[in-house]
Amino acid sequence: MQVIHLPTGYTIILDCFAWAFLQTSIAYFCVRMPVSRLDPNGWLFRTRRWEKGGDLYMRLFRVRKWKSRLPSGGIVFKNGFSMKQVASRQEDYLERWLRETCRAELMHWIALAVSGLFFLWNPPLLGSLMVIYAVIANLPCLVTQRYNRPRILRILHESDTSKT
Repeated sequence: MQVIHLPTGYTIILDCFAWAFLQTSIAYFCVRMPVSRLDPNGWLFRTRRWEKGGDLYMRLFRVRKWKSRLPSGGIVFKNGFSMKQVASRQEDYLERWLRETCRAELMHWIALAVSGLFFLWNPPLLGSLMVIYAVIANLPCLVTQRYNRPRILRILHESDTSKT
């Protein structure tokens, strides 16, 4: 059911502004979330057995080959955290990095979830294209976070075992 009827050109312009507004708003909301609320062992973020410690993403998507080309949005906002590369092996830094993977993943899941709003003013075909865009734009970022988190956990675990 289409609620708003606009000419196609205006609809596309509205879609562009809507995506810019939604993604910026989602990022702003998530960046304001206290890092303590981002639990890598929580239901949404914990690594599942079928992910094989992130190896599934390497086998299916060859994530290591392209992940460095993704933009790091963490530095856009004040007090943001860049995840372009792991800059230190210090435990407190790695703990923060681990939680920031949760923040990034949450932002991209929310962006996927809101893509259904586009059916409010788009005809079904264009609404479907907006959902496809959301998948194309967010899936690589989700895959990267799901790949990186178990790797960081392994590094943290190795540093814990070397202390004993």
